[in-house]
Amino acid sequence: MTDSDSFIDALTRAATVHLTPADQGQNPATMWGSGFFVAPGWVLTCAHVLAPHLKGDRARVFHLRGSEVNGGEPVEAQLSCWLLDGEPRAEQRVPVEQDLALVRLIEPDVEHECVWLTDRTEYPGGRGIVQGYRPEQQDGAEAEAAKRAVRWKAAARINGFDDDYGMRFRPEAEFPKGGSGSPVLDAHTGAVVGILKSRRVGRDGGMAIAATALRRFGAAYQLVMAAHDRWHGQSPKVTGHNWIERQHQLPGAGVHTGGDQWSPEDRREALFLLAGVHPPAGIRPVAELAKKARGGVAPPPGQLPPRIWRDGHGLLYEAGQPVAAIAALHYLQLVVEYERSRGADAAPLGDWVARRLQDVPRIVHTVVTQATLPPGLVHPRSPDGQDRVVVRYPRPGDGSAVVIVELEPVCDARPARFYWRIRVDDGRDVNEPLHEEQTGEGIAPELLVQRLRGPLDEVFASVDSPGAPAPLEVALPADHFDTAVHRWQLTEMARLHHPAYVGVRRMVVLRDLARRGEPDAVWLRRWAGMLAAEALTACRTPPQRQVPRPRQFEEMPPSAVPVLCRPAGRGVGRRAIGMALQAGHGIALWHTDGHPDNGCAEFCEDVHQGAAALIAQTAGAMELPDRLRRIRDDISGSRNSRHWAEGVAMLYDDPSRPLPADDNGPVDSP
Repeated sequence: MTDSDSFIDALTRAATVHLTPADQGQNPATMWGSGFFVAPGWVLTCAHVLAPHLKGDRARVFHLRGSEVNGGEPVEAQLSCWLLDGEPRAEQRVPVEQDLALVRLIEPDVEHECVWLTDRTEYPGGRGIVQGYRPEQQDGAEAEAAKRAVRWKAAARINGFDDDYGMRFRPEAEFPKGGSGSPVLDAHTGAVVGILKSRRVGRDGGMAIAATALRRFGAAYQLVMAAHDRWHGQSPKVTGHNWIERQHQLPGAGVHTGGDQWSPEDRREALFLLAGVHPPAGIRPVAELAKKARGGVAPPPGQLPPRIWRDGHGLLYEAGQPVAAIAALHYLQLVVEYERSRGADAAPLGDWVARRLQDVPRIVHTVVTQATLPPGLVHPRSPDGQDRVVVRYPRPGDGSAVVIVELEPVCDARPARFYWRIRVDDGRDVNEPLHEEQTGEGIAPELLVQRLRGPLDEVFASVDSPGAPAPLEVALPADHFDTAVHRWQLTEMARLHHPAYVGVRRMVVLRDLARRGEPDAVWLRRWAGMLAAEALTACRTPPQRQVPRPRQFEEMPPSAVPVLCRPAGRGVGRRAIGMALQAGHGIALWHTDGHPDNGCAEFCEDVHQGAAALIAQTAGAMELPDRLRRIRDDISGSRNSRHWAEGVAMLYDDPSRPLPADDNGPVDSP
């Protein structure tokens, strides 16, 4: 087939809009670019379309216009989020993987069409249809004063790919100015697979962003795609004038001769029901369930990691065609079993799978109804059937992963700025950096969270286990130990069951960056003594009305945990924590939020009493990080800003898992 379906073309056109300023008065304004509705109230466009106009004011209200939206009248909208790192610069070309923005209607009741976004991870390339808006060509003095947006449409063949998200068009395609943000429709499947990014200056051809780049939005991706699948799941199923009924006529739908084949209607119903299931706990559950549904065969290499249940369904394709119903139904039943193992209810999905099984051969029925979860994906429970009360901190060789962020101050930078890198310690070895920024000016402390959100979200999704988020270790110099990492918000749009503060959901501890490399004997000896101690005790540091002295820390028994009611990055606290590190202490607690200049106050006593109670009820050092996390969870729920532990940070520095030595020092010349 060389031409696209005329009805799907019309549906795409109905969902497409162009963006303009809201303050143009009675005259039509020069358009900024194009966009298209992907879910009720949500428009997808390119970040570079909005960046020049929202610089310094991301809350600016602007207009969306479409000939089939709101009777052609403009509707107000605002930026919800984009993938840009930091503030955009006008002269800077936006990288492909950052050039997406999600726009939200201010009035959500506007009726409109929504495109069908592909659920597939890979896209083999082929004939595409691109349509959007461009400024009307005008002559004379009025040309710059007012440019009416007009529709355009072009056929384009995708024949090349750049890294994970770039799709290149063959040079015969001509794209006009203003077309950025237009949907790219795959004529073979009738699904939108990309977003037009750019044309080639002075030549035909251009580039699009693969729709899979939406996954980089994290929690917003889950929210928008669930709304997308619910909307299409409730769309008309009889008239034939909707996306799914028309897709059934296209080559990409496969051949449907019976109930053992998986049809576009089946896909629509499955994704609609998956949208109502609790989100998965990271990438691993989705990937492993999809692999098992494929008979234990991993998807072809080069696939992007699946982040939501919908993405797992998108892995069930072979050579561009949907797999047989046995694989899809097996995957859906595995999702049901996974939810049951978490104590959740996926009854609507399970009921639909049971009804759909009535149309398949008995062998399919048997495989699906006897589905069992892969090893390691059952939610961990204690012998009495209850969730484990305390999670022990990972040790070398136990198979548990820890995510490590190293923050290295830039030399001579005033005020402080940081280089950073992210590693994973999988219990056997500390991996090479997965993400890092080790050149340039570094990142200011107040921008660290924003810069680390995307990389950490990706890494956590790949290593988290069901019911057991991987701990986060942040290694930094002692001068910066008052960085309240446990208060970092790693998502701007947290799910209701996933608290925004990282220290509430997962164990968060600090490490001393100066201890990189081979651990010394003093540190090893004290750590071994602490692990062997029958009970831990809190030790007020320094003793009341005394100054810290090295002997105080050297003479503490191995079971003692230094506790400071003051910041550890300056003054008395900095001297105390330095002496503790020199004496080999691997665990310490301190209050990051300040201390009276003229001695301890009543709150200091609360800190010491609370820390003493926490440590006394702890059965060994490896329980301390999770017990502190549970207290943070309680604080988050009660919103008690005066709780003794609200500003408390923890050093947990295990010498049996040393940080890799710094390899940036001088080396011999060859």
